[in-house]
Amino acid sequence: MRQLARLLVLLGVALLSLQLFFVARVALMRWVDPQSTTFQRSEWWRLQHDRGPRFAWNQRWADGSQIAESLKRAVIASEDAGFVEHSGIEWDAIERAWERNQRRQALNERRAAAPGARQRPVKLVGGSTITQQLAKNLFLSGERTLARKAQEFMLTWTLEALLGKRRILEIYLNSVEWGEGVFGAQAAAQHYHRVDASRLGPLAAAHLAVLLPAPKRFERYPVSAYVSGRAATIAARMDDVELP
Repeated sequence: MRQLARLLVLLGVALLSLQLFFVARVALMRWVDPQSTTFQRSEWWRLQHDRGPRFAWNQRWADGSQIAESLKRAVIASEDAGFVEHSGIEWDAIERAWERNQRRQALNERRAAAPGARQRPVKLVGGSTITQQLAKNLFLSGERTLARKAQEFMLTWTLEALLGKRRILEIYLNSVEWGEGVFGAQAAAQHYHRVDASRLGPLAAAHLAVLLPAPKRFERYPVSAYVSGRAATIAARMDDVELP
């Protein structure tokens, strides 16, 4: 029992130390722009392994004042309409996403039960806010476990408490993936529209916002009928978006 108690104390100390480490890193981001994220480093290693040292990598930081308001509005309208109102997590959205995933899983199992059918992987929907996406990209892996999700919640609340909405949006727009090896608003604006992020108009901004849920897939067909239609829908919603 004494050894078990000692082990639990050591585990508690380790977990507390990890949280304090994350808090210190987030607090530093109030003044220091993060040079990379866990997800970016993972992608860099993957591309280096798959394509060799000469693969294309496009990323350049742009301050919030250098990013067009149209892009900020478009991304919020597309990814997280309640961004300025919630405290980092939208529980209703998580519940709706869980229900959709359950229905998809049940449908997939029924299809797999048919003679000769094979069960296909289910594409899960997340219901994550912009702050949750940033927390995951900055610090965490892509695995889906309860422990990782709990850590994501802790990081989300830390980001909201220490940075505020405007800084969170600035870091998110500079670190999010917009294509293979394309990270941040400046790189995306140059890659798809050959302009700086500060010069993006409403339709161009809406087009970039459409790509965010699946940038590697949409990058292959950036002007498809779906992308164009979805961009028009987002552009129509942008005037109603409140910026932090």
